[in-house]
Amino acid sequence: MNRFLLFRLHGALAAWGDIAVGEQRPSTPHPSKSIVLGLVAAALGLKREDDDAHAALRDGYGFAVRVDSAGTPLRDYHTTQYPKTTSRLHHLRTRRDELADSGNRATVLSTRDYRSDSLYVVGLYQRGLDNVPEPDTLADALRRPKFTLYLGRRSCPAALPLAPRVIEAADFKAALADYDEAARHDGQQAFLEDARVARLSSGCEYYWEDGLPVGLESLQSTPRHDQPQSRARRQFAARTEHYANQGGKEAWAT
Repeated sequence: MNRFLLFRLHGALAAWGDIAVGEQRPSTPHPSKSIVLGLVAAALGLKREDDDAHAALRDGYGFAVRVDSAGTPLRDYHTTQYPKTTSRLHHLRTRRDELADSGNRATVLSTRDYRSDSLYVVGLYQRGLDNVPEPDTLADALRRPKFTLYLGRRSCPAALPLAPRVIEAADFKAALADYDEAARHDGQQAFLEDARVARLSSGCEYYWEDGLPVGLESLQSTPRHDQPQSRARRQFAARTEHYANQGGKEAWAT
């Protein structure tokens, strides 16, 4: 049997990031590995510069996600004022003071993409390496996080508790079945039942990386540039992400 840590991500707004160039800040339809591991690291209280601890999470856990609802795309026209030079900031104590210095103020324009009313179940698969926090430790941290958790951007808090659970199962698909059964009794029955009906009627998408027992056949494999290398320097490497889609009829049969 394999050990999985499963938890859900649901918010009125979420932003899952992608390669950003210039003024455009896009969002993919499902969470990236770097964002999910960053959320877990925040729950544990890890600082960005703690490269060894972040590397342990990256190498010690495989990543998978089921997309129950990718949500509705939403685009925000965003303006931000910033200091043109930092040489005049030594005497400023607050953001208000910084903006009051009109002679040292400039404006940058950008468009930021979000996903509205999305729902996912994330799975972290324990690879069995040494010096890696146990799934139960991660689950406890997600219930009582050290730092504030958000879904990609600080303006995107979770709309439901993450409800982490450690499940022993043969594969990711079997772990999801156990998680769904337990989730019906956690106080969000009506909401989760609506999500279940939508998933069973139209099917849902699955994404996972190499080396995971998932119980699904990959329909497509593509590179995704979200393997965290250095949080402090915001450096990421490519990994291979596999995709499957289970249609409504098949889901009703299972």
